Amino acid sequence: MEQKPIKKDPYAALRIKEFNIFLMVRFALVFAWSMQFIIIEWEVYSITKDPWSLGLIGLMEIIPAVGIALFAGHIVDQKEKRGLLIKCILGFSVISFGLFLLTWPKVVSTWSTNEILYSIYFLVFCGGLVRAFIGPTVFSLIALIVPKKLYPNAATWSSSTWQMASVLGPALAGFSISWIGVHWSMCLIMGFALMALINLLRISKKPILNPKIGEPIMDSLKEGIKFVFKTKAILGALTLDMVAVLFGGAVALLPIFAQDILKVGSEGFGVLRAAPAVGAFLTMLITAYIPISKNAGMKLLVAIFGFGVSIIVFGLSSIFWISVAALFFSGVTDGVSMVIRQTILQLKTPDHMRGRVASVNSMFVGSSNELGAFESGLTAKLMGTVTAVVFGGTMTLLTVVTTGIVSPSFRKLDLSKDLEAHENEA
Repeated sequence: MEQKPIKKDPYAALRIKEFNIFLMVRFALVFAWSMQFIIIEWEVYSITKDPWSLGLIGLMEIIPAVGIALFAGHIVDQKEKRGLLIKCILGFSVISFGLFLLTWPKVVSTWSTNEILYSIYFLVFCGGLVRAFIGPTVFSLIALIVPKKLYPNAATWSSSTWQMASVLGPALAGFSISWIGVHWSMCLIMGFALMALINLLRISKKPILNPKIGEPIMDSLKEGIKFVFKTKAILGALTLDMVAVLFGGAVALLPIFAQDILKVGSEGFGVLRAAPAVGAFLTMLITAYIPISKNAGMKLLVAIFGFGVSIIVFGLSSIFWISVAALFFSGVTDGVSMVIRQTILQLKTPDHMRGRVASVNSMFVGSSNELGAFESGLTAKLMGTVTAVVFGGTMTLLTVVTTGIVSPSFRKLDLSKDLEAHENEA
């Protein structure tokens, strides 16, 4: 009987002080990162007027993200999580300072366009190295702050915080470009990185739960990959989401839509960029009150199908508010997908393997954002911008239908029993 109030309490994880501090850290870091990415996209496209240049931004992040993801997961499982995240934030701050200098006319006035672009791409590449560590570290740290019975609730609030930052970061980026310019907008980013660092220092050091400290790295990597591929619920969710994000990466082309198709300027660009995150954030707030663990497989398939439809509508639209609405509903469906995926990962992953599993997740899903940006830039170059977006949405629909037909076990996936098992352990 004592379990019922906790089970039904949508604010259960928020009653843990360190979890609230963690949410502030995550908000500040994601806000800074998403704002920086938008500003750099805008700056690069303004310099080149070439969609291929936007694709290269994604490529520069995905190369290190995929290249060292598994090694990063191994290191995360072997190291103390708070200290590792501190180093990641410091690395991000150095990169932001470099971009601050590269967008300062006094510094680069004598540089050629190619020198500026290559320097930006280099720093984006370095950012990909840092991101390879941030994802697994954050995922592992949550599990050390909240008890297992609160994992689904914590995953919902953590994802909601991520989406809130993803709403406000791009929106502020669009307006700040207009108000104070690209260069001084980078100062705001460094300020939020400092805020994340200060709050992180308020969280205590956490124990290392890995019983195989010092395990040979290749054995460690094989164990992590083997676990993911034999756990069908995790593999199915990651694969489905990866393909959807890969082919539904219309967001990477938003500077083109804002400047050349819808002609709404930097303010409209900020609204377009924020619309998906607004939808996802509202959806995840609702899931804090209405759990979606029952029939999770079917709900995930329906959500990603809806995402594909929204992307197609956006690609075909030439009216600003229809485009905004389509992106909003793409965020609604993506929010459902994100909560289900995070709940699957938290419930099905052992504590000592969280870093490696999160790294595989980043390779499948996190990196597919950057690969999706590259794919969108390439297809836009070859097919045209609108055709590329419609093609991506269509491929997402085909992927969902195929998965539903060939994998009935995933279609019937239900997380209710896993959640009850964790609550009984508590």
